[in-house]
Amino acid sequence: MSLITEPRSTAMPARDGPTTSPARRLRLHVWIAIPVFTALALPLLATLLYAVSTRWGATLLPDGLTLEWLARLWSTPRFIAAFGRSLFVVAGALMLSLVLILPVAFLAHTRYPRLDRWMNVLILAPFAVPPVVSSVGLLQLYAGGPLPLVGTPWILMLTYVSIALPFMYRSLINSLRSFEANELMEAAQLLGASPLTAFFNVILPNMRLGIRIAIFLSFSFLIGEFVFANMLVGTRFETLQIYLFNVRRESGHFTSALVITLFVFILILTWLGNGRGEITAPEAGDT
Repeated sequence: MSLITEPRSTAMPARDGPTTSPARRLRLHVWIAIPVFTALALPLLATLLYAVSTRWGATLLPDGLTLEWLARLWSTPRFIAAFGRSLFVVAGALMLSLVLILPVAFLAHTRYPRLDRWMNVLILAPFAVPPVVSSVGLLQLYAGGPLPLVGTPWILMLTYVSIALPFMYRSLINSLRSFEANELMEAAQLLGASPLTAFFNVILPNMRLGIRIAIFLSFSFLIGEFVFANMLVGTRFETLQIYLFNVRRESGHFTSALVITLFVFILILTWLGNGRGEITAPEAGDT
């Protein structure tokens, strides 16, 4: 019989480091979120109060509340016309951007990976070139000659396509990366679908969430754009931001009502467009 035994370890068991309970982490997140939310909400709340106040002078709170400024805003034909022009230009730019960028994003993800590298460089151009410099170049090109587009909504619409490029492309690429696009295309073609049919019936339904994100992110940025609109069209095609700039000295209550109206409009659109996209797999036995 062997009398040799294993030496007993005298080392103390290692203690885990200090852990933070979930409740403590939640309190920490709340204490961080409250100041950030307050800093973002206070200017908006002050603008809302000023838009619905009768008079707000040296007192802490308004003297009274009224909806007169909002009613006056929506009864102004010039505001309605400017709002409609902005929606027309932005909607046209978004549709054109989606038609142009969606095929490029799909091909860059599924067929030509090198194209994605070039697109990642190209989408930085709107941020690398200042809007004032771009506007001067566009004025030199399209002020006359065979395409006198300056002062028309078309030059603004085409310019907005280039501005929406980074938001649109990154959102669509991230959406394509969230599911197996190549495998779905191959499976659809094995079942007899043409590439075009597979794209519209298989790929696009799985990209609904990414397309909505791209559209609403670009919309919220383009609807508030001022530099290009002011320099390229100005009052010849008065958009909402140009109108806000022109009436800024008339009444602070009136301009506050306009800002709040625009904010609520974007908020409602975002809420209506908010949804969860998911990839649905056919159940067993489905044909």
